[in-house]
Amino acid sequence: MKFRLKPVEEQVIVITGGSSGIGLATGIEAARRGARVVLAARHEQPLLEARERLAAVGGEAITVIADVGRRADVQRIASTAIQHYGGFDTWVNNAGWSVFGALDCVDDADHRRLFETNFWGTVNGSLEALAHLGRTGGALINIGSVASEVALPLQGMYSASKHAVKGFTDALRIEAQDRGLAVSITLVKPSGIATPFVEHARNFTGREFQLPAPVYAPEEVANTILAAAERPIREITVGGGGRLLEVVRTLWPAASDWTARHYLIPQQLGDPPASVTRSGSPQNGARVHGPHPGHVAQTSLYTRAKLHPGLTLAIATLAGVTGAILVNRGRSV
Repeated sequence: MKFRLKPVEEQVIVITGGSSGIGLATGIEAARRGARVVLAARHEQPLLEARERLAAVGGEAITVIADVGRRADVQRIASTAIQHYGGFDTWVNNAGWSVFGALDCVDDADHRRLFETNFWGTVNGSLEALAHLGRTGGALINIGSVASEVALPLQGMYSASKHAVKGFTDALRIEAQDRGLAVSITLVKPSGIATPFVEHARNFTGREFQLPAPVYAPEEVANTILAAAERPIREITVGGGGRLLEVVRTLWPAASDWTARHYLIPQQLGDPPASVTRSGSPQNGARVHGPHPGHVAQTSLYTRAKLHPGLTLAIATLAGVTGAILVNRGRSV
């Protein structure tokens, strides 16, 4: 099914988890391009700071305090957008958090809370968004993860929730297509991203936790999300490092398990030991970036190539022609 999505500057965009990290980066870039933005999150002060950051780039935004694990709260996000702007064109289900620790070391309450946010928050947002977008058309963008494809040790339940998000998103897309709805449904799968994600998580490892390399800038995810808001994209991984993990998992699952044991586990556990178990509550202000001890890649050539295949082909063709000319010149000398 082919249909046209509006340019970002003509859109109203709803973003859950919009007060920090990927959500805030997306809101800032959308506002900079001229979109009107609805930011939703659980805490008031970070939301107010986030709205100020969007205003600083000349953008317009409203905020909604909401817990996406509660369907009534998500309904309020949608109704606020409709009352204030007359509707919305793109809905981004971004809210999520993690718990670090072996599966048998994390209590059931934290595991259930994680699923309430990551999975049921995506379900609630998707169904509420589809009720509106099914009539008007638009884009629904769910934020999965490389963990939608590859199990991450010490983040087992986070991986399970992101696997569930992928399964739900794929099924919802098929049902929407079967009903003939003019709604683009996208799954964006970020690799490790240098946001406050680690700071917001619950940590049961007894060690400082860090994301395994390579780690990418949140702005790269924001650009990918906004690309999916303008043209239908089924699924895309942000970060070539994450895509490599996915390929290895598909083709050589035993090798993937070996890599996880010998590479991912040590990479995630840093020094010195963690002094406290964090609350898992992001109340420390509206911040896009979080501390990461290693290199942060500002762009992903893999993701840019997937988003712009025509340009990539043109560059490759030009490089090939240039190489052939140089070779022929060398032969003629």
